[in-house]
Formats: sequence, structure tokens, C-alpha cells
Amino acid sequence: MPTINPYLGFDSECEEAFNFYKSAFGGDFKAIMRFKDMPQNNLDPKESNKIAHISLPIGNDNLLMGSDRPASYASISRGDYLSVSVSTDSDDEATRLFNSLSAGGKVTMPLAKAFWGSFFGMFTDKYGVQWMVGHDTAPQR
Repeated sequence: MPTINPYLGFDSECEEAFNFYKSAFGGDFKAIMRFKDMPQNNLDPKESNKIAHISLPIGNDNLLMGSDRPASYASISRGDYLSVSVSTDSDDEATRLFNSLSAGGKVTMPLAKAFWGSFFGMFTDKYGVQWMVGHDTAPQR
């Protein structure tokens, strides 16, 4: 069965952001590669230490992945191109992740019981990434 793994793009703070995400989710990085490690790297040496690829396992079958985008690549619009949705096993886990990941960011929907039965909230983290965190407390129809 296919899995969906969000891939986040950053200007230059990918490593900092992923260390922040690792502090919330725990675990260890599955991969971390820098542009200087790539064969045939034609980047400006000032950008060689930026992250070319990083992945953080979350749960059993999910990876949060990302990279920095060197100046020679196309520009990005921060945060408005993707939301990461995290489903948890309990309200307590949802609360812990919501509070941890939203620290320093902007809550757009406080974590609360939603009209569809989930314990749910939304925020933009301090890196401009949009998140949805929830626990389905009632069976979905």
C-alpha cells in the first residue's frame, strides 16, 4: 500500500526546523545529506553545507522529509503550499504534539473537540509550515 510522505522546502533553515520537529516527535533521522556530499555539486561553496535531503520517521510507516533550496534553484513561498496532518492515538498525544510544534508559531484553530467528532487543532509553526493535529474520538462515517 502506498504511503504519503510530506516533503518540506526551506530557504536555509531546514536543519534547524528538522531538529525542532525531532524534539517534538522523537526518534532519529533516517537520512541527512548535505549538498557538499553530492557528486557533481556545482553550487556556491557558501551553500554547500545546506541540507540536500533529510528524513525523520514518524510513527510506523511515515517519513517527514525536506531540504533547503539553494539560491540557484526556483524560489519557494514559505508554508502556503502544504499542510502536514498528524493523526494521533490519544487526546494526550495530540495535546503534547500540538503544544510542542506550535511553540513560537501562530495557532489558527485551538485544539478542541471539533464538530465532526475529532479532537483537532491547526497552527503555523515558527518556520511557516502549516500543521493540523488531531485524534479521532468518534468513528468516522
